[in-house]
Amino acid sequence: MNRTVKTTLALALATSTALSMAACSSSGGKQTIESAAGGAAGNAGTPTMTVAMITHQAPGDTFWDIIRKGAEAGAKKDNVKLEYTNDPDATKQAQLVQAAIDKKVDGIAVTSPNTGALGPVIKKAVAAGIPVTMFNAGGTDAMGLGAIGYFGQGETDAGIAVGERIAKAGGKRVVCVIQEQGQQQLEDRCDGVKKGAAGVNVDRIYVNGRDDSAVTTTIQAKLTQDKAIDWVVTLGAPFALDAVKSIAGSGSSAKLGTFDTSKELVNAVKDGKVEWAIDQQPYLQGYLAVDALWFYKTNGNTLGGGKNVATGPAFIDKANVEKVAQFAANGTR
Repeated sequence: MNRTVKTTLALALATSTALSMAACSSSGGKQTIESAAGGAAGNAGTPTMTVAMITHQAPGDTFWDIIRKGAEAGAKKDNVKLEYTNDPDATKQAQLVQAAIDKKVDGIAVTSPNTGALGPVIKKAVAAGIPVTMFNAGGTDAMGLGAIGYFGQGETDAGIAVGERIAKAGGKRVVCVIQEQGQQQLEDRCDGVKKGAAGVNVDRIYVNGRDDSAVTTTIQAKLTQDKAIDWVVTLGAPFALDAVKSIAGSGSSAKLGTFDTSKELVNAVKDGKVEWAIDQQPYLQGYLAVDALWFYKTNGNTLGGGKNVATGPAFIDKANVEKVAQFAANGTR
């Protein structure tokens, strides 16, 4: 991580210590963040601005709860009216971006798991004079699309780190579980695992990430069929918890690692059911995606020096899980 990125993250973290969480009201699937005292009065002392946050969150994926808490904290501090919408279908997500453009919001914070579908409408927002930040997915394309900043981890690099760790642990046969087809960042993670675990057999399977029982059944069937599998890698915390059940149900001795965290996942690491988790700091992604728009609108600042701001990856394992657990209990890690 370069000096600019380190400075940026340090600034954001220092700022966030002064935050309190915002209240959330829901209407018609759109989440609007307001201060607990009522209205949209924040701490920044700047005029209220409206930011649309649009993600590829799938129903039931608790990872995004952490993203939204970070975004809410940034909105509270910056006197931002935050409107959150989501759809895992890239075409429908693009329609949500178009709706934000039509509404003439002050800024857009968006994920891009499929740049072919979302890239044109992101460029359209930029052309309309709406500043755009990107986060979590689409990092390789963000600056080319005109985003003023990107906040996330390098997915291939994270996968390589996972593969190297598995190879060092003596892994021989790995299955990488993808919960949503058509999302490039998930494919990049598994590609990275294969690259990092040079000489190790790495397969991938696709599961229906919107159905926990189906995830469990599919992984269990794979483990039952292939007893040589000694590592399972999932790409999200809920799916790791499903895989715990799959390993037990199949009688497999495979070890389990995962991308991403949650309160329950951190407890599973503590209990030894999951060996480790990759933490990309989703709370920080949500916070910075909002805060960067506020900096840009109020003072013309950009974060990262024209490069992606790395929020991960980092491993959480038995050696450091206790330090993370206190924050996970608050729903922010």
